[in-house]
Amino acid sequence: MKNSLLFWGVLVIFVEAVFVTAQDEEESTVLVDNKCKCARITSRIIRSAEDPSQDIVERNIRIIVPLNNRENISDPTSPLRTNFVYHLSDLCKKCDLTEVELDNQIVTATQSNLCDDDIETCYAYDRNKCYTNTVPFTYDGQTKMAAQLLILKGSPFPFR
Repeated sequence: MKNSLLFWGVLVIFVEAVFVTAQDEEESTVLVDNKCKCARITSRIIRSAEDPSQDIVERNIRIIVPLNNRENISDPTSPLRTNFVYHLSDLCKKCDLTEVELDNQIVTATQSNLCDDDIETCYAYDRNKCYTNTVPFTYDGQTKMAAQLLILKGSPFPFR
């Protein structure tokens, strides 16, 4: 009898833990999912441990460091990358143009004022981008530098 009650008690605790965990994952909001930097930032509102009548914002920052990547991801002969730099302000800026209605007019704007034209250093391949590398190409006795398209697994450009 005791074993049966113990089993059902453990089962109830396990089911409750799974239910609470699944519920917490649904409540979190993805703020940043930067595939170029391999970083994801989520946010959720939870009860304060010190004062249960107040809610606080909890941020989860997940960074995957690709240790075998090259300094220049387009060049397989470049040295391995040993320096990874993450600035939270750079990860969170949204520079894509969005249409916003303002005084009954639709205008295009960005959600950040920190946008400039500098190229972001990528630590991983972005599947929606083309990557090229310049290689020496010899034809008819002449050597010229030519751009080579790097084909990635899952690339939108099929290899033929």
